[in-house]
Amino acid sequence: MNSKIKGYLLGSVAEITYGMNPLFTLPLYGDGMDPNSVLFFRYLCALPVILLMLRWRGQSLKVSGAQILRLALLGVMFALSSLTLFKSYNHMGAGIASTLLFVYPIVVALIMRVVYKERLSVTTALCMVMALTGIGLLYKGEDGSTLSLTGTLLVMASALSYAFYIIFTNRSNVRTLPTLTITFYVLLFGWMVFAANAFWSGTLSVPSEPVMWVNVAALAVLPTAVSLICTTGAIQLIGSTMTAILGALEPLTAVFFGVVVFGEMLTGRDIVGIVLIIAGVSLVVGGGKIDVLLNRIVRMFPKRLRSTT
Repeated sequence: MNSKIKGYLLGSVAEITYGMNPLFTLPLYGDGMDPNSVLFFRYLCALPVILLMLRWRGQSLKVSGAQILRLALLGVMFALSSLTLFKSYNHMGAGIASTLLFVYPIVVALIMRVVYKERLSVTTALCMVMALTGIGLLYKGEDGSTLSLTGTLLVMASALSYAFYIIFTNRSNVRTLPTLTITFYVLLFGWMVFAANAFWSGTLSVPSEPVMWVNVAALAVLPTAVSLICTTGAIQLIGSTMTAILGALEPLTAVFFGVVVFGEMLTGRDIVGIVLIIAGVSLVVGGGKIDVLLNRIVRMFPKRLRSTT
């Protein structure tokens, strides 16, 4: 199989499996579990899976003292992103929440512009307007009703936490570590956050039936381990840009399961909003390549014709 085709397939599987979060999470909520408890068991079950993958690839868990502190901070950021997203499922449709979360690349671009003074292109600015317009369409429905403000703020907090996680990972000394090593420690410290939260609150709900444990195991394997393996493989074969663009499949998958399995309703306005957000974010991620492509198209025309347009 061609390496690029394999990369596209791996990237697609990665995002589709990550989009399955609501498919296994919502039944656990129906069983009486709260978001912190679901994530406690999800991370706990994912840790041995990642550890086996590390051993299989012959990678080490050895890190320096400075790196362990940064990994702990990354674990807290990642845990907050997961917790706020899972809490938002209690206030809005999982498909809409996953679509709103997909604005995190735009949040990254804004942070890089404000904090690190990176240049913000016209293309990126226009794409931000597209995404914000899409959010506005989702927030206020055709009948005048609005999304839950609490749910929307939770998703935005999740996107912000994940954006800081990405930036801090790329700009700290942990980026030299193997991906699986970073993932193991991030999950470990993230699990500690949920364990501390359960200890502090004095509540930890446990799945009441064997089938619910299947949902927990599926959460640990599909949206976590399988998604991670496929994402890493896709980045190696087709690069981070194209892998990120394939990320549009994640909210589409969540929307699909939300509508088909859980009976969530989508209006025409919702569909337009989802398309605007996904298109805007995809253009931001692929902006550099798109600019190159547009320049090549322009060069195909004679200079005289270009000067008259």
